Amino acid sequence: MTTPATGVDTDRIRPRERDAVLQSLRAGVVPRTGQHHIQVGRAPEVTALLADIDRIVDGGSGSRFVIGEYGSGKTFFLHLVRSIALQRKLVTVHADLSPDRRLHATGGQARSLYAELMRNMATRAKPDGGAMAGVVERFVTQALAEAKSTGQTPEVVIATRLASLTELTRGYDFAEVVGKYWQGHDTGDETLKLDAVRWLRGEFATRTDARAALGVRTIIDDANFYDQLKLLARFVRLAGFDGLLVCLDEMVNLYKLANTQARNANYEQILRILNDSLQGTAQGLGFVFGGTPDFLMDTRRGLYSYAALQSRLAENTFARDGAVDYSGPVLRLANLSPEDFYLLLAKLRHVQASGDQAQYLIPDAGLRSYMEHCASRIGDAYFRTPRNTIKGFLDLLAILEQNPHLSWDDLVATSTITADSDPDLEPLEDDTDTPAAAPAATAGAEDGATVTINTGVPTAGAGSNTTDSDSGDELSSFRL
Repeated sequence: MTTPATGVDTDRIRPRERDAVLQSLRAGVVPRTGQHHIQVGRAPEVTALLADIDRIVDGGSGSRFVIGEYGSGKTFFLHLVRSIALQRKLVTVHADLSPDRRLHATGGQARSLYAELMRNMATRAKPDGGAMAGVVERFVTQALAEAKSTGQTPEVVIATRLASLTELTRGYDFAEVVGKYWQGHDTGDETLKLDAVRWLRGEFATRTDARAALGVRTIIDDANFYDQLKLLARFVRLAGFDGLLVCLDEMVNLYKLANTQARNANYEQILRILNDSLQGTAQGLGFVFGGTPDFLMDTRRGLYSYAALQSRLAENTFARDGAVDYSGPVLRLANLSPEDFYLLLAKLRHVQASGDQAQYLIPDAGLRSYMEHCASRIGDAYFRTPRNTIKGFLDLLAILEQNPHLSWDDLVATSTITADSDPDLEPLEDDTDTPAAAPAATAGAEDGATVTINTGVPTAGAGSNTTDSDSGDELSSFRL
């Protein structure tokens, strides 16, 4: 139930959800639960992602790049999409990219990203992650039920259902490991079941360990990161789910890679994913990438620096003069309007009061006063990148709750709000392809040669006796 005036849910809010929302937002991070209590605006963007989810449910594929300014709510939007996907009976995996986790690498970073995705695997029954064992158990349970109804042995049913996986790269080993899980289930060997789940999570570091534990000669490594996700998408559909949604945030970490070859290798992986999505060759698999405008549009280091990606991600040339297109692969998060932001503050006030209107600490006039104060301090950035503004408002409510003798209007007038600064816009390291070469001045110098560096400042003549030790303008000589 909602009030007509503000659209705020009038039902009581459980203390667990209240604390999760308030503590997370005050720390500047996205709450894991209770997002529906504070969701405002961006209905067209949500509708566009719902269409992608429907396509995945039908056995198709999709890729979206959610682009927004730093602090504009990209991560919150990705969490909201994941929640919707779980309700639509999809399996979701999510992770943040970092220097140690990226799409393509040769030093274990891609396997690390895969392992992080698997740790965060979620279903509607296990929304907080760690759902891999439950997915495999569900597949085995359904196979047992089918075997009982058809009179076949469970081994035959499992082998028949997994036969479609062998068409894909590394599919035979994937099916073999799932078969080992059934073997452990049938014999009561918990160690074998655990080892099978560990392999599926990408936790085996060497082929020797995998062969000793499961009898398979391969492991999930940097080279087959994307192939394993395609296999997993097929498998979750066999287990009774409708598909797999992969959410990757902080894509700007690829933009920040200093080595051009490493950055382009990651962009090639993105191109492969995008091509498969556009052509529909990946069944029941969807990707949502979160990044900043620089990650997308920088022609020196961003996705636009890779010609094939630039052509595929270019904006619709007809989307101008107020016209928008939500069907392309790039989804730009629209700014919250002042009306949306007012509704957001009202919802935050409602959550802080645990859903009891009698416990509101600030009236509607206080919300308007706070917005006017933010506008006078940081301009329209308070609703374009609202992270700091939300944090300041919740800090204000916390003070009012613990100090009931204080007046909200005095606190609003003295509150300090600063605009969010994007750390990704700080100067980055220069692009590198190979280790730095020796300085030009020493390139041709032989051992023992004396190299003279001219500072560009005229010096005393050869007969001069000037020996001013404090002067830095003399020619400098040094022996290598």
